[in-house]
Amino acid sequence: MKIIAGNWKMNGSRSALKEMVSGLQSLETNHTIILCVPYTMLGLESGRINIGAQDVSAHTHGAYTGEVSAQMIADTGAKYVIVGHSERRGYHNETHNTVRNKASAALSNGLIPIICVGETMEEKQAGKTMAVIESGVRESIPSDVNTPIIIAYEPRWAIGAGLTPTDAEIADAHALIAKTLSEMGLSGTPILYGASVKGSNAAEIMSIPNVDGVLVGGASLKCDDFIPIITSVK
Repeated sequence: MKIIAGNWKMNGSRSALKEMVSGLQSLETNHTIILCVPYTMLGLESGRINIGAQDVSAHTHGAYTGEVSAQMIADTGAKYVIVGHSERRGYHNETHNTVRNKASAALSNGLIPIICVGETMEEKQAGKTMAVIESGVRESIPSDVNTPIIIAYEPRWAIGAGLTPTDAEIADAHALIAKTLSEMGLSGTPILYGASVKGSNAAEIMSIPNVDGVLVGGASLKCDDFIPIITSVK
């Protein structure tokens, strides 16, 4: 069984989510399907489809205009939340410490954080890929984890660029993450791959050792694109 998670980013509408959920309800699959959508779409009836948010505040409450707490997200019935996505790290300068605090807030409110790590093109070209990935895992995960978390490896240089690392590069990254998690006492934590995933490459990517599923961007917005990813692996 794999985890197939969609990240809608700043796209979609409530009607689009209803249409997607309706299209997925009759799909025969043992995979865990998650749709991480904008805050405005949380709380809609989703049946067997798991709903998540795309970010969360590290604060519990107070004068933080525009932020949404983990308690508020959980109150909508959502079960998951993405933290530390490459776009949050890049556009909003989120650090490992920021991500760790957000993940901790999520865990404290019964949410499962999908914690993203990955290297930029500059880091890749400088030969720092493995060091960046390991530090991302070690420094972005709260120290007191005793409930489920998910890690997503996102090569930041590939996202939105139509680029995909080689199978060997994905395998090396996921092997390192699995080893690091084991050393942290978190063996068995699911590790997703995310960057330019589509129906034509999903099966190959998910056949790579230590790839427990995928985090899908644009291809998760339409049933015609998302369903082939889900059905590409048994």
